[in-house]
Amino acid sequence: MTSTETPLSTAGGTDRRRWFALAIVMTAAFMDLVDVTIVNIAIPSIQRESGASFSQIQWITAGYALAFAAGLITGGRLGDIHGRKRIFLVGIGGFTLASALCGLAVNPEMLVASRFLQGAMAALMVPQVLSIVHATFPAHERGKVFGLFGAVVGLGAVSGPLLGALLTEWNLFGWEWRSIFLINLPVGVAGLILGSRFITESRAPRALKLDLVGVALVTLGLLMLLYPLIRGRELGWPVWGYVSMAGALVVLAALVAYERRKSATDGSPLVELSLFRVKSFAAGIAVQTVFGVALGVFFLVWTLYMQVGLGWSALKAGLTGVPFSIAVSAAAGMSVQQLVPRFGRKVLQAGALVMAAGVLLYLWESGHYGLGITPWQMALPLVVMGVGMGLIVAPLTDAILSEVPREHSGSASGLLNTVQQMGNALGLGLVSVVFFGTIGDRLRPEQVGPAFADAFRNSLGWVAAVLGVIFLLMFALPKRPAQHVEGEQAEPKEPVLVS
Repeated sequence: MTSTETPLSTAGGTDRRRWFALAIVMTAAFMDLVDVTIVNIAIPSIQRESGASFSQIQWITAGYALAFAAGLITGGRLGDIHGRKRIFLVGIGGFTLASALCGLAVNPEMLVASRFLQGAMAALMVPQVLSIVHATFPAHERGKVFGLFGAVVGLGAVSGPLLGALLTEWNLFGWEWRSIFLINLPVGVAGLILGSRFITESRAPRALKLDLVGVALVTLGLLMLLYPLIRGRELGWPVWGYVSMAGALVVLAALVAYERRKSATDGSPLVELSLFRVKSFAAGIAVQTVFGVALGVFFLVWTLYMQVGLGWSALKAGLTGVPFSIAVSAAAGMSVQQLVPRFGRKVLQAGALVMAAGVLLYLWESGHYGLGITPWQMALPLVVMGVGMGLIVAPLTDAILSEVPREHSGSASGLLNTVQQMGNALGLGLVSVVFFGTIGDRLRPEQVGPAFADAFRNSLGWVAAVLGVIFLLMFALPKRPAQHVEGEQAEPKEPVLVS
């Protein structure tokens, strides 16, 4: 995404239709955000009904994140070149089709493939959202618009698990888990029809070229790393898996060399390597990636622990997460408006420590109460974790981008989105090691609960350790974001989509 926009129609900043356009693109962003969280809560139902293996369950979630991460920057570039409205409509149409294929999947393999397609289509759709806002709204209105966007992001985080639980429990038309995907169809079709009418076309005046080689290298490197991680335990950790993971590092090193050469020749690399000379940005990218790993591990194993290990219904598990979501939203608002302007980086570091404390408290309670633990007993650690997460997610983007040159702000925002999704995909891959790796292959019914509870506690230990690493990495972030140091009112930065 770039900061300079060229509308191709006069129906821009002063046209009342811009508010219809805003509602349409925010609905699309909401649909993407909900789709990520809604799937986690339905995973046990999918496994029971489709007979999916543990590795296929991981691919249902990791495949979406991987395709989304690999295509985000390319999706943004395609919008710059061919028009944001056009690529948005292609993305929302493809996302709707992929949702239908997910809902109609006849076996786990088809569901995994459809999830890859869904992630790729989201990568076309999501980057256009903020670009369309930039092209459609004058600068003085964008602060209000980004505030509304933040509310939509928070609503998506809260409503996703609950909506997934309700749809799974209600079993509409006998569809069971399929309804979580099929519900996207009427929303997507409406977005496609209304978007073609109300969204103003725009493109960048000097759009960069596509770096398809860079996309191919990123995707290949991640697949070489993730595939052995996810399938390794199931296949007995063959030698080729270790060779593949080592080869992934070679491929990613080749990516860096290629991007450096491409930057020097035509100035249109997939990754703007000069950004990494900014200390705060380089550290922030590391924080964002590692944080994505922690979230990828936690949310999947948490769902499996509650629904398979403890035998809870999807609705009971979904309601259990409500205190966590409310705490995240409340702490996020407080951190940006009151705490960060006063205490700067210390707020983010406190968030990492508070979240780690919540994880350790959860670990202790799970062991103390055993399989008889109740949602009320989980509420305290979940609230503590939610407060910690809220202190991190809201101000992190500003802290990372505060020292980035203005001309590179679009590239930096796109890269932040990408590495977060890559971290999430890596975390989902590591579930095979930290969670499924501690569960036996042939469990008797009475062994399932204790085995899943033990695996959950092992995973929480890893998550706490990762949060400790995040705390240390945060020392490289600026003590205060630049706008607070200078005491100026900066133009609102584009929020990073969290999914």
